[in-house]
Amino acid sequence: MASHQRLDVSEVGDISVVRFIDRRILDASNIEELGDELFALVETENVKRLLLNFTGVEFLSSAALNKLIILDKKVKSRGGKLVLCDLRQEIKEVFAITRLDQLFSIANSAQQGLALF
Repeated sequence: MASHQRLDVSEVGDISVVRFIDRRILDASNIEELGDELFALVETENVKRLLLNFTGVEFLSSAALNKLIILDKKVKSRGGKLVLCDLRQEIKEVFAITRLDQLFSIANSAQQGLALF
């Protein structure tokens, strides 16, 4: 598995569980790096089942949301599945307002997220 600067990646069976190192995902260069690392999981490491765990993430910019939308498309185009879990209430509200909660599978906990696979 490749080394990551912005992500902590572990495996639970055939599911890659990703935790974010940054608490506030705001800075454009960090978001670009984050996107590259997430995309590499799918494109280079051929991960098809991905659980993004947002424990500790306090804020996501709209640019970060855009990376998640692109990631979702990449995963689905390869016959995979993407699940998000442990979103703070404030971030869940942003997903609801933007209707992204209808695009993504969102679980309250990692355990619940793993069960969605």
